[in-house]
Amino acid sequence: MIRLFARLILRPLRAEPVRTLLTVLSVALGIAVVLAIELASDAAAGSFRSSMETLAGEADYEVTAVGGVDEQLYARLATLPLPISVRPRIEDHAVLMETKQTLPLIGVDLVAHALDATTTTTPLADSQGELILASASGRKAGDQVTLRVNDHDYRLTVRAIVPSETSFAVVDIEVAQRLLNRPGRVDRLLVDAPEALEPDLQRALPPGLTLAPFGARTEENRKMLVGFRSNLIILSYIALVVGAFLIYNTISVSVVRRRSEIGILRALGMTRSTVLTMFLAEAAIFGVAGTALGVPLGRVMAESAVGAIGATVQNLYVSSQPGIIALSLAASFKAILAGLLVTLAAAWAPAREAAAIPPVEAMARGRKDYDTGVRQYRDLAIAAGCALLSLLASQMPAIGRRPLFGYFSAALLVLSAALATPAFVHAAMGVTRKLLGVTGLLASQSLDATLRRTAVLIAALITAVAMLVSVGIMVGSFRETVIQWIDSQLKADIFLRPAVPASADRFPTLSVGIAERIAALPMVDMVDQFRAYPIRFRGLPVTLGSGDANLVRRRGAFNLLEGDPEKAYQAMINSDAAIVSEPFVSKHNVHLGDTIQLPLGEQIHPIRVVGVYTDYSNERGYIILHRARLLRYLPDPAPSNLAVYLKPGTPVVTAQRAIETALGDSRVLVLPNQTLRREAIIIFDRTFAITYALELVAVFVAVVGVAGALLALVIDRRRELSLLRFLGAARGQIRRLILCEAGLIGLLAVIGGTVLGGVLSLVLVFVINKQSFGWSIQFHIPIAILLGALTIIFSATLLAGLYPARVALALNPIEVIHEE
Repeated sequence: MIRLFARLILRPLRAEPVRTLLTVLSVALGIAVVLAIELASDAAAGSFRSSMETLAGEADYEVTAVGGVDEQLYARLATLPLPISVRPRIEDHAVLMETKQTLPLIGVDLVAHALDATTTTTPLADSQGELILASASGRKAGDQVTLRVNDHDYRLTVRAIVPSETSFAVVDIEVAQRLLNRPGRVDRLLVDAPEALEPDLQRALPPGLTLAPFGARTEENRKMLVGFRSNLIILSYIALVVGAFLIYNTISVSVVRRRSEIGILRALGMTRSTVLTMFLAEAAIFGVAGTALGVPLGRVMAESAVGAIGATVQNLYVSSQPGIIALSLAASFKAILAGLLVTLAAAWAPAREAAAIPPVEAMARGRKDYDTGVRQYRDLAIAAGCALLSLLASQMPAIGRRPLFGYFSAALLVLSAALATPAFVHAAMGVTRKLLGVTGLLASQSLDATLRRTAVLIAALITAVAMLVSVGIMVGSFRETVIQWIDSQLKADIFLRPAVPASADRFPTLSVGIAERIAALPMVDMVDQFRAYPIRFRGLPVTLGSGDANLVRRRGAFNLLEGDPEKAYQAMINSDAAIVSEPFVSKHNVHLGDTIQLPLGEQIHPIRVVGVYTDYSNERGYIILHRARLLRYLPDPAPSNLAVYLKPGTPVVTAQRAIETALGDSRVLVLPNQTLRREAIIIFDRTFAITYALELVAVFVAVVGVAGALLALVIDRRRELSLLRFLGAARGQIRRLILCEAGLIGLLAVIGGTVLGGVLSLVLVFVINKQSFGWSIQFHIPIAILLGALTIIFSATLLAGLYPARVALALNPIEVIHEE
């Protein structure tokens, strides 16, 4: 058996090292992408709250409130006749100016408690100018450092360094209140208490405060990231699916080329199960070799992916500090299992075919290609049925906010295209052989004669191209929609915000009084102050915001999807009413006219929804109140940013200089309208860079497969090519023949992939995107970008035929005919 396996399987693999290597590389890239996205997602999705909880040590519960918790509650809880422990916390971010690092800024009661049970550092005295830094900051004890918090710089002394791979800064709670301008308030109280005391703790809290298990916010962030990570992981599997097509093609070629040997062995008594095992073992060789190469490659690729994924998480979801990329045994096992299962599943059909070959039929070359041609119309009918099922699945609702039927619809479309490919190739070859010359005629007939192999290869490339096209259309549609939204939303001439990084859940504030100083400038018409708070609503993160409804009504800054603008803004001014964003409505099933219960300060207030507006700034969702109404419940006037409207005819550059002068020593970014627009588009493009990268890898895998398959066709057609040489074909004609075949494969893949990608983009835009994120996107085809990408793919496919053409030219016709 070992000798038979070596002759039937191993010897051909050794005889064609380039083709074997290309197949292994295809599998390896698929496994590497899956593993890289898994590792990078785990590292990048380590949220701000998660890192804060790590630094906080152990706790049972946390008490939070919108706008912060009154510090007097700390004393009331600590003096309850209950066996509990209470610790106050303030949490935000600051920039260490010496290194430009953005790091968590943590305020703790250093007088009452040790810094952390895991450290041995002596607690700080109640100092107004000292802090503790992590060793990852690169500072040492005694250093003077500048900390930028919100819009001011503060000079502090490093009292101690705590060993840690994560950067953070710790100050006393009073210092944190001063730096962050939160007098009398803390962000949360950490409570150590037995579970049996939870009802007693709940009764001791005002109605607007939330008592939640410690780590609840991290769990909420994980829930929020489910859709994003699911979409990303599914995209990563596309490369593996394309690799599966290529494994199917490779094993099919092996079966076709060894049919005579299989027939002889079957006639000599080899059982069907033995044949099946041998060809599955060949697939397993590719799987194991691909895994051995793919796992370390995936670890390397994760380094590049984590930055892009981390930027997306931070821009759309939650503040994120990417953690260490850990190649765990579980992640490696998952990637290995996926690779081997996909490889063996792809090889099952051709291996089963090999086992089922009767000895008499084994010598009939081309029989299976003939059968494929006969069955193409049956497969076309099945493809139509799959397309109809895909249409029905696209109409189904999401399950648990996950577009499972949307994924199923997309998978059915890919299956439908794969089944329809033989008929598509056969019809296309009938057209091309009439339009092209002798070389094109021979190339068309060759591809049509080997329909079973070429159809699978073209289906793989169609799938890869379709994913690139569909994602390109989706991102292009999203980009165009965001540009139009920015044009309608950013109506102010100049925008101001603190010179520290912000994110979807972090809103640094400007000093009180800046808005009044800016409004007093002679060239300024009006100033809108916007304040944002990260809150929780029905167990998920949401952003609560406030602005001047009078000004918005005059300027028309919000495009309402639902509700009358005039009535909505009037209701916001005169009552507790709000407009909410489209993602909020989609995520929480809230409708126009509904009343939501919103915790504000220490009380819960009913807020009526009077309008729904479009928003693409983040996926969390917004609740917007009139600024004066929100200040009744959260009396903190510090704005998160300012929108400045200039008087007609005022040059923006002149106004910008005047504003910068009026700001004094405040660290504030003054951004003209056009600058902010450019920055928003740059952030958008950076956010979706990872999706393009994933699809390009899938296309690369397919192009590598084209090279391997063409090489197999050349080797399999040695007799045909040698006969052409005997009949007078020149070396240049043989080269053109192979390149023409590669060009036809690339052309058919581009045409089929564009059609399939266009249909898939409808599912992505109107089903998967809508159900995952709640955004309504206007359909737009980025023609120039797609034409450039498709031209590159076609050129790469054409170039993939160069090496097989070289192999074809290296054949010695006399030796081949003699061997035959």
